[in-house]
Amino acid sequence: MLDDLDRELERRGHWFVPYADDVRVFVRSERAAHRVLEGITEVVEGRLKLKVNREKPSVSTASVAGLLGFAFYFVPGGKVRLRVAPKAFKRLKMRLKQLTRRNWGVSMEHRITKLNRYTAGWCAYFAIADGHQRLEAVDEWLRRRLRAVRWTQWKRARTRVGALRALGMPPDPAYQWGMTSKGAWRLAGSAPYNGPCPPATGTTRACLIRLPLAPSSRSLTNRRMRTRTYGGVGGVGESPVPTRS
Repeated sequence: MLDDLDRELERRGHWFVPYADDVRVFVRSERAAHRVLEGITEVVEGRLKLKVNREKPSVSTASVAGLLGFAFYFVPGGKVRLRVAPKAFKRLKMRLKQLTRRNWGVSMEHRITKLNRYTAGWCAYFAIADGHQRLEAVDEWLRRRLRAVRWTQWKRARTRVGALRALGMPPDPAYQWGMTSKGAWRLAGSAPYNGPCPPATGTTRACLIRLPLAPSSRSLTNRRMRTRTYGGVGGVGESPVPTRS
């Protein structure tokens, strides 16, 4: 039913993006935007005999307007580039937070499979947008949450000491950190878990930071997490992802 509107916008030479019953029209000035908004309303209500929701139409600058999870920003030279909208980043972190809840009784392999599936689709959808630095921050935050999950799964202090020793940590530091009473989130950001452990038997495997993730990747846009891990494991099978009520 909106094909006539599309043809009218093309005839007038406007840049626009239609999506279902919504449309974004891009012009150079606020004055032109109000004029185009009035013209579109006349076409929809007069020619197409449809009713425009007067509460939804709005005029805003490109840096404020969003479109299907994307937003815009200005660069030198008067050009406009795409970025991920703040709301889309917020939804991303909310979903990742659900998938990395420590009280979700599934194995690390199952959890990482779910994360890979979600992050691969998310990154493919937003591949044309800028935002590498912000994705790196999300990636570091996600890795820390996974380290906290793994620490919680080890449960007993003796299990933690043995797992750290198996990953290459010398006996004394492994005992010191395995017996600590500090919380999982605090430990997940501690120095011993943010870099390679000193090799004890010639191995170069890293500690907890590399445990559930691919060692050569640094951002959500170019990696998938591996599913085989070392150390303790949680439950098996699939149960619903916990959400806050």
